[in-house]
Amino acid sequence: MIRKERYKIFWLVGESSADLHSELVMKALNDKFGNLTHIGIGGPRMQRQGLKTLFPFEKFAVMGFVEVVKHLFFFLKVQRKLGKLFSTEKFDLAILVDYPGLNLRIAKMADEMRIPVLYFICPQFWAWKHKRVYQLKDSVRYVACILPFEEELLKIHNINCSYVGHPIAEEITFELDRGSFARFFGLDPNKKWIGFFPGSRNNEITKMLPVFLQTAQKWNQTEYQMLFSKSHSVNHQLYMHLIEGQKNIKIIDGYNYEMMKYCELLICTSGTVTLEAAYIGTPLVICYKGSYLSYLIGRIFVRIKHIGLPNIVLDADLLPELIQGEMKPDNIYKAGMQILSDPEKNAQIRKELFKLRAMLSDKHPSQEMPKIVRYLLDTYG
Repeated sequence: MIRKERYKIFWLVGESSADLHSELVMKALNDKFGNLTHIGIGGPRMQRQGLKTLFPFEKFAVMGFVEVVKHLFFFLKVQRKLGKLFSTEKFDLAILVDYPGLNLRIAKMADEMRIPVLYFICPQFWAWKHKRVYQLKDSVRYVACILPFEEELLKIHNINCSYVGHPIAEEITFELDRGSFARFFGLDPNKKWIGFFPGSRNNEITKMLPVFLQTAQKWNQTEYQMLFSKSHSVNHQLYMHLIEGQKNIKIIDGYNYEMMKYCELLICTSGTVTLEAAYIGTPLVICYKGSYLSYLIGRIFVRIKHIGLPNIVLDADLLPELIQGEMKPDNIYKAGMQILSDPEKNAQIRKELFKLRAMLSDKHPSQEMPKIVRYLLDTYG
């Protein structure tokens, strides 16, 4: 088998969590192959691994039906530019990561131009838009799943796939113990800490942060201290404007995993952060609020009863979920106190979260993905 001196890989990653998930995979590929050129769309972490980026990454951080429609012209521009790129550049492989609204269209385009497609973090077709599984079958050569049950569902449709483990199993590390964490951020080590994660996108922050700030004021400040995470991907001026005048809160910029580990309870916007918190083992309340139109459309099409990834993976009503109109400060506080004030319930939640950690730890994407990439390059290169 003849192998090339250098392979050219196209990437498309549209949000910060996928940028983080892809960084370790890119590093493993560079270490394994040493002869790869990476071009496409991705964030600062992927760029540190050598990605030559085509568009500003922050423009892709949109979520929800209405929000996507507002940015439709931008996405059409991206699609046209990528069509021209595929016709002029000879890519050996396209690795598309999550972000199905755009990536499934790009998969079809790449496949038509004889570029083999590897889909990493497949669309959640089991939750809604089931027909996406047929798009995967038509345009994608291989699907790398990060949730254990997805492999079986895809193989029902004769799609080449394998479970590669969840990225958080090798991303989550701790640099500070509780005492060092408290000193670094000026926290009171004698108080119990409650952590709020309002999101990693600007539109999430606008909707979630004001509600979380109101919720924080309901706790007894002599017993509890309120910690608010600030994601690097969020506009700094927007965040600081929203918290202006707030008292009795501490902003935690970075060290998310330490914050998750050392808090007694977490209040999280639905997304990858909920799975990270569950993997670490801290009880949490899952919240979500989008535009009202997006919510109505979602109610029509979503096929599963849970929105929180930990509940979905465990297939259980383990963690409270407060969505849209139910996501009010009183309800969040009540759900949180039910966990904090009931030692038996708290212990049971932690026990179930330990099971989730075991489920997601048996494989690592940085070890499995290079095997798949080698197979695809040898087969189609």
